[in-house]
Amino acid sequence: MADDYMWFEGLPFPVFGFSSEVMKEACSTFVIKDEDTVMVAYPKSGTNWLMEILCLIHSKGDTKWIQSVPIWDRSPCLETDVGYKCLNESEGPRLLMSHLPIHLFPKSLFTSKAKVLYIMRNPKDVLVSGYYFWSMTKLSKKIESLEQYFKWFIQGNVPYGSWFEHIRGWMSMRDRKNFLLLSYEELQKDPRSTIEKICQFLGKKLNPEELDSVLKNSSFHIMKQNKMSNFKILPETLISKHFSLTRKGICGDWKNHFTVAQAEAFHKVYQEKMADFPKDLFPWE
Repeated sequence: MADDYMWFEGLPFPVFGFSSEVMKEACSTFVIKDEDTVMVAYPKSGTNWLMEILCLIHSKGDTKWIQSVPIWDRSPCLETDVGYKCLNESEGPRLLMSHLPIHLFPKSLFTSKAKVLYIMRNPKDVLVSGYYFWSMTKLSKKIESLEQYFKWFIQGNVPYGSWFEHIRGWMSMRDRKNFLLLSYEELQKDPRSTIEKICQFLGKKLNPEELDSVLKNSSFHIMKQNKMSNFKILPETLISKHFSLTRKGICGDWKNHFTVAQAEAFHKVYQEKMADFPKDLFPWE
């Protein structure tokens, strides 16, 4: 059981699968190529859902790839030891993901034509989802209670640091042509239209049958059953037997967890940190 974090550049990261040596290389020397597709998100914002969609779009709805190759091999995580090695050995257009804040991201991204997709989610739901995820894994600092995790989240003392800083940083990219801003909420509300928007952004044309397959096979129900996507093939040394990556797949679950005082405290911090952003930019209340 991990009792702390792996620290890099003043930010906390999980202890398993991460090393400062690899992260230093990944953040400074890794070259993003024009033909790459890069998916970025703060943890627990819909990362795996979007990755599954991107994999299915790539295979034109064919499910063989998503059912035979683990999700972390299909779309390697840049900053992990295994992901970095995998990406360095990959030929041709790469599909990669990262949770890194913008200031740690390889500078090559900002001069490339690579397509970047950033998915965001109501931070209150991110907090609750993160609490369950990190509590049921043995990857980083042990959590005693939701109350404790709530304080850590507000302080940015959780894996990858502050949600507020993460989203503020990546929002600076939102007007670029090669950057697509998505939200968990819009994907939940209208998955078909959102998938069509992603296809258009990527320049991928799918026929109606292929689109139906992407929609069906990236659904919560199907992903929950897919061992290559739900992390169930990880050893018990890393996850608890009650672990579930796909827990509820809904919006607004924070209302079942926050006390009135917590909701008010979070709202106050949110107003302070996000005051200079237009309110209609975010699809949550």
